[in-house]
Amino acid sequence: MDVTIAIDCMGGDFGPSVTLPAAYRFLQSDPHASVILVGLPEVEAAVGREKPRFGERLRFQAASETVGMDEAVASALRVKKDSSMRVAIGLVKDGQAQAAVSAGNTGALMAISRFVLKTLPGIDRPAIATTLPTMAGYTYVLDLGANVDCEPQHLLQFGIMGAMLFSAVEHKERPSVGLLNIGEEDIKGNEVVKQAGELLKGSGLNFYGNVEGDDIYKGTTDVVVCDGFVGNVLLKTSEGLARMLATFLREEFGRNIFTKLAALFALPALNAFRKRVDPGRYNGASLLGLRGIVVKSHGSADNFAFTKALERAAEEARNRLVERISERMAQHKPQTTAQ
Repeated sequence: MDVTIAIDCMGGDFGPSVTLPAAYRFLQSDPHASVILVGLPEVEAAVGREKPRFGERLRFQAASETVGMDEAVASALRVKKDSSMRVAIGLVKDGQAQAAVSAGNTGALMAISRFVLKTLPGIDRPAIATTLPTMAGYTYVLDLGANVDCEPQHLLQFGIMGAMLFSAVEHKERPSVGLLNIGEEDIKGNEVVKQAGELLKGSGLNFYGNVEGDDIYKGTTDVVVCDGFVGNVLLKTSEGLARMLATFLREEFGRNIFTKLAALFALPALNAFRKRVDPGRYNGASLLGLRGIVVKSHGSADNFAFTKALERAAEEARNRLVERISERMAQHKPQTTAQ
């Protein structure tokens, strides 16, 4: 299936120095994909030099403004109406692209996406989902920060969206869904989580039940559901732990001549380990629940990692993620829990 991705090439810590090479790499690897690079007018010349290689599969769309990484959400949404981020999302709304990808300001991206694209019927709040490596492969976790305070029905909606995402991208018809809690027993957790568990039990999803924090990296379930406060803490803790382990390994192997020699012999295993936990391999957080596909790349993504975000967006578009969520929500019968 042919797919067109709109790219905010000004977003992220490195802007066009990463997004442009990644776009060309993506086009080389996927002959059925096209991209629309959205950026300031001065970027057009650089894009034009690559035009002979890709023809109509490579287009440029000018924007007059950019959204800063630390810019206030209100400013990005209300003032900068011709930002590269907003223009890219507008291309999805207009049907010129099937997905948008940005490494820019997360809060601004969510706010603009929600304002421009709107949410799907039955979805109260969009959620952010990403992939984490596990001992069994990987698992999808949501929400990662878009919704700090959630009601039980929001967690149910996250479960439905997460299951449809896993089904679309990983081609598994009934992925397992777990609800993150402080214990496996139904009596554990606060009232919101308890009620969400009851809703998920009756949802028709392949609901595993409650899972604890260590279940995430065991790979106990395909999808893990939590509110945005817990999810964001989980994500940042995981990133910090990965950096700490990498630092400890460098320090220990560099301690003296003997440990350096040991590192030399261990290099193949160390490289394999680094590849398995490399966050760039899992780059690309999906903004779920919108009437269009939007993928958020990490702001510090390099060429390789940003290409992975583009590949994720294309996969979601080709496998009808938005339609899958919409169809599943149409089947869902609203439920209530006992007070």
